[in-house]
This record gives sequence, structure tokens and C-alpha cells, in this order.
Amino acid sequence: MTSWPAVLTVDPIRRASGAVRLPGSKSISNRALLLAAQAEGVTTLEGLLDADDTRVMREALGALGVAITEDCGVVRVQGCGGEFPVREAELFLGNAGTAFRSLTAALAFTGGSYRLDGVARMRERPIGDLVEALNALGARIEYLERPGFPPLHVRSVDAIKSDCASVRGDVSSQYLTGLLMAAPLCAPRGGLTITVEGTLISRPYVDMTLALMRRFGVEVVRDRDEFAVPRVRYRSPGRFVVEGDASTASYFLALGALAGGPVRVFGVGRDSVQGDVGFADALTAMGAQIARGDDFIEAAAPPRGRLRGIDGDFNHIPDAAMTLAVAALFAEGPSTLRNIGSWRVKETDRIVAMATELRKLGAQVDEGPDWLRIHPPVRVLEATVETYDDHRMAMSLSLAAVGGLPVHIRDPKCVSKTFPEYFEALASLVSDATTHAALLDPVRSSS
Repeated sequence: MTSWPAVLTVDPIRRASGAVRLPGSKSISNRALLLAAQAEGVTTLEGLLDADDTRVMREALGALGVAITEDCGVVRVQGCGGEFPVREAELFLGNAGTAFRSLTAALAFTGGSYRLDGVARMRERPIGDLVEALNALGARIEYLERPGFPPLHVRSVDAIKSDCASVRGDVSSQYLTGLLMAAPLCAPRGGLTITVEGTLISRPYVDMTLALMRRFGVEVVRDRDEFAVPRVRYRSPGRFVVEGDASTASYFLALGALAGGPVRVFGVGRDSVQGDVGFADALTAMGAQIARGDDFIEAAAPPRGRLRGIDGDFNHIPDAAMTLAVAALFAEGPSTLRNIGSWRVKETDRIVAMATELRKLGAQVDEGPDWLRIHPPVRVLEATVETYDDHRMAMSLSLAAVGGLPVHIRDPKCVSKTFPEYFEALASLVSDATTHAALLDPVRSSS
């Protein structure tokens, strides 16, 4: 187990190249775990992410009576056919939004009594729109403290009272994902039609949900922002291989674009179901050299000069857009990230957090309700940056070391949420021997 320092120093990165195998996608892993648990039959999951967010999902499913075993990294889930054996439980879900939102919906119509809670930040992340949609269908979900936020008491009912549901789409796509995944098991005989109110953000994550439901035997008919879900039981596909995490790929692809490269990531490719592979297109727009294969994406620096500033709508790749905010430190001209309002309700308020830390690094940053504008500094400054217990803040800000000065990462252990070995993987790509050795030492710290 890694012994984490209070502050981890990432020494200057002058050159980076090589290849890295990505950990499994968090978004796919938690969806696949829940679908496998609800399906008929046994599902063998290969490449499943082993990190904090997936561990809390596995622990929750175990508390609900789902049999999950692991052998040599392969996870075997004995599906319960849509009926969790345990009808009363208290579930602690950390700060895993994918687990909390999807389990809230999954438990709403199973006839049990459940209490769901998480860390302090999870209690600040809104869930009211999902709860309202479920209660409108006949569920009995109560807020145990502040209205609209966890913790929750889910007193399940056995059936829903309508064949139509609606949910807002402009706060989190996880609300729709939760409804979609729960619907096949609780819909009326004729199915359930779900309508999205307002603009659906993070649309690729919904596409991912539909693709995984299809793999488990449920075909949803979609007409723009209306989804017709049949009443049918999930069926195990037998073997399911989890793709590498495309959001995590963004850090290494940006590293290749900023520090020479080429850097190649294995585990995602041109046919990935994850929207965050679109990060490579954003790097292309900034001038980076990108290559794609069936199971890899590769990035290298522009053939001449620096990356260009970018101005774009990043509603579809909000997590990977954080990496672009740091890459913008090294671009020619300002960069504007638009339509990133979902950052406000993530592990921290990422708009405020990112603006604050980029200013420490020397950038001029303008911020609005759903946008950031980064004016790169003449020279990136050495700084100690806060991570706000947010794994993506830590991983993206580590790239500031490309500026030629150290960057000191406070509370680096937060990367355990999705990629406990991130700093070791970063070190493996750094060409300078001194930097490589420093990065590989997890206990090296700075005050």
C-alpha cells in the first residue's frame, strides 16, 4: 500500500515519451457492476477498475446480498435477477456519484428499506431532481437532513404508478442514467417513457449507459430526449471487458502534447464508447499530433512551436476539460472553456478550485457561472496547489511541472478515488532520470 505524504513534489518535467496501460473506466466499471448484479446469470468482469469509487460500489452490492468474488484480477458477479436478497441495509458510498445516484434509483422499487450516505462532500452534491422524479413515480424517498441532498432513506415500493417519467438534464447526466438503468425492472408491462427536461449535459455518458444496457440485453428506443424503456430482465453477457478510462487518458495525452512525446495510452481507441476520447480532438485543435488505433491513442507535441489557445464548448467532456485548463498554461494565447457548469457539483466546485490554483501558477483567470478563461503566464510559477479531495484536480495540476519548475501537490492520496498508481505511471513516462526517480518515490514530500 502506498504511504502517502501530506505534500508530493513533482519535479520539473522536461521530456516525456513512452506508453501506459490505462486503468479500467470508473464510469463503465460501476455501471457494469450494477447491471451484472441485477442481471440473470453470472458475469465475469475483466479490466474492472480497482479504486475507491468501485470499492464502495462493490461493498454496497455485497451488503445487498450480491455474491462477488475475485481471482487474479477477474471479478465474478452472481446476478440476483433484479431482486436484491437483502431488504434492509445502510450503505456508505463515499464520494462516488455514479454509485450514489444509480443505487438510489435501483433501490426505489425493490420493496426494501435502505439508508444511503456518503462523505461530507457527497452531502453537498445535489440529488433532488432524481428524488423528485422517482417520488413522482410512486417511490418513497426521504431526505434525512437537508432537502435536496444526501443522506437519504429509501423506503421502496413494489411497483411504479405511471408509464411516464421526466427528469432534469441540466445538472447531472447521472440522474437520467440512474432512471434508465432502474427502469427495465420496475416499468409497467408496456414499458416506461423517460423525458429529459431542459438541455441534457454530458450526453456521451448517457450514450455509454445505453450501450452497456444493450450488452446486458435491454434495448432502449431513443427519440432525441425521449427514451422508451421496455420492462424486461437484464441478462448476463457472460464475459464483459471494461475499457480503459478515457478521462484518465487525458493526463497522459496532454503530457505527450506538452513535453514532446509521443505518449501512447492503451485501453481506449477509435471505437471507444466513452465521450472523453473527444479530448484528443481538442488537442488536435490546439495543434498537437494525434494518432489512433483500435486499442490506443497517441499524442505528441506540435511539429513546430507551442500549442494554440482554444475556445470551445466542453459540455460533452467536462472531466477531460479540466486537463485542458492546465494545458492552457502553455498555449499561445488565451483559452476559453465554455458550458462547464457541471463542474460546480462535482467532487468540489471545480470552477472555483481550478481558477484559484491556476492563479497560483501565474495565470490570469476569468471565471463565470459556467466558463473559465485562462490567459497563460510568461512563465509558470512554482507553487503548492490544493486538491480539494478531488482526484482530477491532483492529476491535472501535476502537469504544471512541464513549466520547468516543481509543483507541490497537497493531499496526493485523493488520486486513489480512480487511479492509485497515477504518480508512478506519470514517472514511467518522464525521460529525465532524476525526475523519474523522484516521482517514483511516493514518500518524497515538501512542506
